[in-house]
Amino acid sequence: MVEFLSYGFVQRGLVAGSLVAASCALLGVFLVLKRLSLIGDGMSHVCLTGVAVALLTSTSPVYMSIPVVAVASLGIMKLTQKFRIYGDAAIGIVSAAGLSVGLLLTACAGGFNTDLLGYLFGSILTVTSGETVLCGVLLAVVGGGILGFYRLLVTTCFDEAFAHTRGIPTQLVNTALVLITSVAVVLSFKVVGIFLISALLIIPPVGALLVSRTFKQVLWLAAGFGVASVWAGVYASFVLNIPSGASIIFVNLLILFGCYVWSKGVRRG
Repeated sequence: MVEFLSYGFVQRGLVAGSLVAASCALLGVFLVLKRLSLIGDGMSHVCLTGVAVALLTSTSPVYMSIPVVAVASLGIMKLTQKFRIYGDAAIGIVSAAGLSVGLLLTACAGGFNTDLLGYLFGSILTVTSGETVLCGVLLAVVGGGILGFYRLLVTTCFDEAFAHTRGIPTQLVNTALVLITSVAVVLSFKVVGIFLISALLIIPPVGALLVSRTFKQVLWLAAGFGVASVWAGVYASFVLNIPSGASIIFVNLLILFGCYVWSKGVRRG
């Protein structure tokens, strides 16, 4: 463990991974309860377009992907409102569009290379100092938003129609939630990879919902599960020489299984 923590790139990866995992878990609680949890999967596919554009223009994939994914997230909301289609259908349309455009641009950029594969499957130990700072800003915004607008968020999350009648700007709340999630998704693709991002948004909140008794407890446990999975997953990948992204998600699955067993035991007791 001492040797593991002595490397600067490991320390940077753990800090960035912990920050983004906590952010995703907190956002995921609201997305799961609003039945928009698959939006992370749709946005992750759009990330491929952002990465491909960055490779074509020789710019930063992270900073290029943020506006691309943000626009796509707003597109999902517009599809559900203007054309009156279900959220999962809108997510599927945008996801397919993002993946197809990304693959076409990737072909134009010269096909798959080592850098692109790192974004597809995760490369947490290549996180830069600037990206780590951005992860910290993201968690500050997410945490500050929850603390400052807690009652508003909870009301909108559990009964949007009632919240609207009380004068709460539900449309603005949903837009802000989706836009912040798009930033979290982009920052996550170095941690677990484009194909596994949605797991960070879904698994920790679901596990927390199984064992928590209060909503605040759900938030704390979800964030804790996300951070614990990053530390355990990165350490396992270091020791066993396995992919860090897959290892992090596997630890998440183990935590979820433990929560399920615990909830069953509590109900029987």
